[in-house]
Amino acid sequence: MINKFKQNKKNNGRSLTINTKHGKITTPFFMPDATRGFIKTLSGTDLNNIGLGAMVVNAYHLYLQPGLEIIKIIGGIHKFMGWPGPLLADSGGFQIFSLIHSHPKMGKITDEGAEFKSIWGGSLQKMTPEKSMQIQFDLGVDMMVCLDDCPPNNFSKKELKIAVGRTIAWAKRCRVEYGKQIKARGITNNLPLLFGVIQGGPYLDLRKYCLNKLVKIGFDGYGFGGSPIDAKGNLQEAVLKSIARLIPENSLRFALGIGTPADICQCASFGWDMFDCVIPTREGRHGRLFQKISNPPAGRAGFQPACRTGRFPTRLPDGQVSKSFYSTININNSNFKNDFTPINPNSNLPELKSYSRAYLHHLFKLNEALGRRLAVLNNLEFYMNLMEDIRHIYKTKILKN
Repeated sequence: MINKFKQNKKNNGRSLTINTKHGKITTPFFMPDATRGFIKTLSGTDLNNIGLGAMVVNAYHLYLQPGLEIIKIIGGIHKFMGWPGPLLADSGGFQIFSLIHSHPKMGKITDEGAEFKSIWGGSLQKMTPEKSMQIQFDLGVDMMVCLDDCPPNNFSKKELKIAVGRTIAWAKRCRVEYGKQIKARGITNNLPLLFGVIQGGPYLDLRKYCLNKLVKIGFDGYGFGGSPIDAKGNLQEAVLKSIARLIPENSLRFALGIGTPADICQCASFGWDMFDCVIPTREGRHGRLFQKISNPPAGRAGFQPACRTGRFPTRLPDGQVSKSFYSTININNSNFKNDFTPINPNSNLPELKSYSRAYLHHLFKLNEALGRRLAVLNNLEFYMNLMEDIRHIYKTKILKN
């Protein structure tokens, strides 16, 4: 249930507080992908130091390696990772179907589920909606995602209709299995939140149809599935905006895979509550650092004023993000060889204030792990500050489980 609240008059953005077994999270929030139970190069202490609220783990990957028996021995994925905060489990449908669509010999998709060869040894595996739910309950996560048929961008509308129908049918089966698992495990408090996934590609009519069917089944939240980027590489803004408005007010809105700062700001203004993406961690490992522009050009809104007034940054015609919002640097570039300014002088992390960009450039040139760690820390701190800024726009309300 969600307490009554008023949408922001300037846009549809909102802020809620979700209660979970492993703590509260205030929306909008961003979850980095700890796909296999970790964020590369970072420890739990690092994550706590940047104020991380929640992460995403992947049911498919953890099922294959290290396997559920190992995780169940210790009492669930939280204890295995040493992470005390909320976790969301992605069903793994995206990874499974990407594998099959890219390499048809690796498996097949039927109405029953998906059959595929494991990337660890090639053994034949099967994933059904029921099995996906069982895995996520074994992991012990706070938020779960239904298995869905996730098609590639190049699917025709006819093919997308089939995927939508299969997604709806699987969502019904996930909902039934969820109820069975709750009863069998004797869970009475802090029930995990369950998300249905909205498919339909770039076609608003298919997205609406899928959402309407999912709402009739009933879920705690609804995710925007498939690629949020169209065939031309642009964010599907019109579809994302329309679908967000159609999701019931008392349900969470999860924009899966949306992760550039500008896209997050834009989608938050549409009313999306949750985001996840590999962008900040992956880009960091390759030497690309996000940085806030502290002194924007005269007459142009800076980072904090832009978020606090709702004037979110927009994409320029060439697809680049407005320089008045933030910028990125590639620490591998030779011009940083003699740059002895701090990585981020305004950081709350001592390492980012004490180490220079010249030193970070040196670490990357030698492929030293410390360099990747510092860059990923920089990017995740940037994202946490971004989300905190966005949350200032909206009044916090309580979403009770």
